[in-house]
Amino acid sequence: MVKKSYNRKDIMNAIKKTATELGKNPSRSTFIRYTGIAEYHVLKHFSSWNSAVEAAGFEPDTSNIRLEDDDLLSDWGKIVRKLRQIPTRVQYKHIGKYSSWVFEKHFGLWSNLPDKFRTFAKDSDEWNDVITLLPLQQSSNGVNKSVSDISKFETDIEHISKSPYHVQKHNKLNDRLVYGNPIDFRGLRHEPTNENGVIFLFGMVARELGYAVESVQSGFPDCEAKRQIGKDRWQPVRIEFEHKSRNFRDHGHDPYGADIIVCWEHNWDECPIEVIELKKAIEKLKA
Repeated sequence: MVKKSYNRKDIMNAIKKTATELGKNPSRSTFIRYTGIAEYHVLKHFSSWNSAVEAAGFEPDTSNIRLEDDDLLSDWGKIVRKLRQIPTRVQYKHIGKYSSWVFEKHFGLWSNLPDKFRTFAKDSDEWNDVITLLPLQQSSNGVNKSVSDISKFETDIEHISKSPYHVQKHNKLNDRLVYGNPIDFRGLRHEPTNENGVIFLFGMVARELGYAVESVQSGFPDCEAKRQIGKDRWQPVRIEFEHKSRNFRDHGHDPYGADIIVCWEHNWDECPIEVIELKKAIEKLKA
């Protein structure tokens, strides 16, 4: 007999059971026909059928979805604007309109989205604020175009950073990228302005700080690594990357889910877990 009500776990278990018995992921109509569970019960606990399938641990079937690239990129841009940074797949899954699988079907790797969005938004002033939050565009040979262009000029970084003019505030040009302060650290010309920059910088110095990165993922926490705790002794640690340490709290992360925050700037005095502030770390490495 079909139950009159179902909780979230019931729905997930029913999807798993149906998939096991059929030998494949059930479509929405097949699930309803096979289990007798009405779509109403699914949508009480999940934003969509695909969300329910993902929660059950399966990849949703997006073959029958007809979406324009512009629809997807527009929603992705709204989430970047809301978070003030590029969302991970998990972050987008919770607050975005579409499934992350749909994006990968249209655009390939999740990491392709910043460049895809930049192309989509280049002729629209509506997205200027979002474009400034994106990492620098990559050329086909992997060289950062903006850094390559800047390197054509013999800019005295030390002179700029000490010049009395740098404290003056000027109007922002909306059609230009925004950089962090000059640092000129091992080819990195500017401070990170977002989480991606922090990840890149940590990758440059991890071994010198006593860390060996094992894996980086889109979910929480961002990274699994090992750190040296003595001669010939290493210990596994879970790392979450943030531009500023307080973002960890603002993003709603569980302190018990990570061991270390790696950030550019530590601005959270009450932080309950260990913090590596790269801003200070590279000063020691430069000394």
